[in-house]
Amino acid sequence: MIEIEHRLAQRRNIVTALPGPRSSALADRRKAAVAAGVGSSVPVYAADADGGVIVDVDGNSLIDLGSGIAVTGVGASHPKVAAAVADQAGRFTHTCFMVTPYEGYVRVAEELAVLTPGDHEKRTVLFNSGAEAVENAIKVARLATGKSAVVAFDHAYHGRTNLTMALTAKSMPYKANFGPFAPEIYRMPSSYPYRDEPGLTGAEAARRAISRIEAQLGADAVAALIIEPIQGEGGFIVPTPGFLPALADWARRNNVVFIADEVQTGFARTGAWFASEHEGVVPDIITMAKGIAGGMPLAAITGRAELLDAVHPGGLGGTYGGNPVACAAALATLEVMRELDLPARAREIEAMVVPGLRALAEQVGVIGEVRGRGAMLAIEIVRPGTSVPDPVLTKAIAAEALSAGVVLLTCGTHGNVIRLLPPLVIGADLLADGIDVLTEILRRKTVSN
Repeated sequence: MIEIEHRLAQRRNIVTALPGPRSSALADRRKAAVAAGVGSSVPVYAADADGGVIVDVDGNSLIDLGSGIAVTGVGASHPKVAAAVADQAGRFTHTCFMVTPYEGYVRVAEELAVLTPGDHEKRTVLFNSGAEAVENAIKVARLATGKSAVVAFDHAYHGRTNLTMALTAKSMPYKANFGPFAPEIYRMPSSYPYRDEPGLTGAEAARRAISRIEAQLGADAVAALIIEPIQGEGGFIVPTPGFLPALADWARRNNVVFIADEVQTGFARTGAWFASEHEGVVPDIITMAKGIAGGMPLAAITGRAELLDAVHPGGLGGTYGGNPVACAAALATLEVMRELDLPARAREIEAMVVPGLRALAEQVGVIGEVRGRGAMLAIEIVRPGTSVPDPVLTKAIAAEALSAGVVLLTCGTHGNVIRLLPPLVIGADLLADGIDVLTEILRRKTVSN
């Protein structure tokens, strides 16, 4: 793995108990000012970040294995991205593309037409968040097909707005008590190799879903099928090979828009520019956000020209969508990703991490499965010797890792999955240190259980 020069020392260094006194003081201020419904995974407050480390307000240097939920693939303060942001902000921060357009928006759209799967003619619209991108992809599909039903899948996560909550599978904390939700959303079984019946092929899992769609809805009623090529919040579930291509083929044959939600999987995270590429799937529309702009708020949908051009002028957009500063950050981020070949780096991270974790799984009784692609990896935690989810142990592992100076995120329908999302520019030694901490905790927790 090629090492990259960083502004901050790339090492773990804990100088106070966590959270430290300044983080604790900020937590007290937060209680009086910030709504209780906004959660944070860890109780430390960031002061600086670079490469694979986050430095908190108390001077602790933590290993970042979360990347702000797969956002800071090029690091949280890459000099090229920071310079592009500063340059654009010094010229103008906003005009609204729908009022006075600018080149940056057009350049990002041009880049996405090249990067996204497929060689068909494409169009792009820019937004602020992944949820906005998903909402607008559904709008396009419904208008272009003249149909209204939308199929989503078990374990899916697509956002927290009203429509995207309807698409999202997990109730707490995303949906509980926020209804009623948008109508004409239908949920079908997905492919979850660890928990599916043994021997179920991808084609058979797809047939299971398709037969229910056809029986309950009929293909003539379905505007869109939306799926994450690797399910994120649901547990980093990689479907059995053949599942996604079969769904895409059925959609194509039935005038159903196949939408790949690549908000978390996109931009080199899985070892390809987009996770759809691993099985040669070409989506009709692809939704993107997170890793696109090095931490600046930007999202996009890119799709077949005939679909997006079917929408009347003014039907798509938003005041801040494709903000010029965010576009500048995106262009710099994509340049860095190409220069460093970050898809290849993601594959290197997988090669470094997965063999050791799988060997560990053979030795301890609480790892049900190690899975993922590239730098989107997961450990499913179960009760010893069973496949029963253990969310309590999962939470304890993440908490103990933080105490040792490693930021880990959890996920999963049952809250029992440790997810690993290191910045793609993390150094080999720092990554190894973080994984060593996690390994030691898993060994110790296994003995105590």
